[in-house]
Amino acid sequence: MLELEGTHPPHGRGELEPAFATPADPRDPRFRALLGEAGWSRLPQAVRERFSKRLRPGMAVTYVGEITESRRTWAGRALAQLCRPIGAPLPLYDDLGVAAVVTVTEDGQAGGQFWTRMYNQAQGFPQVIHSSKRFAGPTGLEEYLGWGFGIALAVSADETALHFHSRHYFLALGPRRLGLRLRLPAWLAPGALTISHIDQGDGGFAFVLDLRHPLLGPMLRQVGVFRERPPHVH
Repeated sequence: MLELEGTHPPHGRGELEPAFATPADPRDPRFRALLGEAGWSRLPQAVRERFSKRLRPGMAVTYVGEITESRRTWAGRALAQLCRPIGAPLPLYDDLGVAAVVTVTEDGQAGGQFWTRMYNQAQGFPQVIHSSKRFAGPTGLEEYLGWGFGIALAVSADETALHFHSRHYFLALGPRRLGLRLRLPAWLAPGALTISHIDQGDGGFAFVLDLRHPLLGPMLRQVGVFRERPPHVH
């Protein structure tokens, strides 16, 4: 059965919700607050720079690169197709060497960030994935997909990367602050999702998505290598 979590946003880590960067702040402190000083200090300087950019209204950060690895089992392919109605958040194709673009903008209304990912394929239109990261919930960070589905994320850091780990999946019903949240039971969840932002030491980074099911094992893995595109100067 679906587990009722209560009203949205849930209690816990609520102190992180108002941690917006003010005009006087040179950096966005929200990811740093999630990790704590010890975890934040472990990250490479380049990763700290990327995740402390303060995005003002109308500002976007764009990363360009290519897909270098894509592997899916039959279960991974089936799951990716089943997720199409909620915005197709998992890779639908396995083409390598194709262009990929990631754009990050501020979600001023919800107090988070919009992430838009575009992955080309050898034939046909690119796959476009939209999601919203919000600094709320029991773990302090949630990623919202389509039709109210979302993932509660925990973050960790090491000397090379920032990692996002799924803690549970949920369905949010009704208005954001007044609706209900239903936590998906473990048997209905797609598995343990890990997304890693791995510094390459040359100005670039690898974006690695891994999904593992407790019974079916590794289901899919996608790796893209990116660099920030400098702002266009008129």
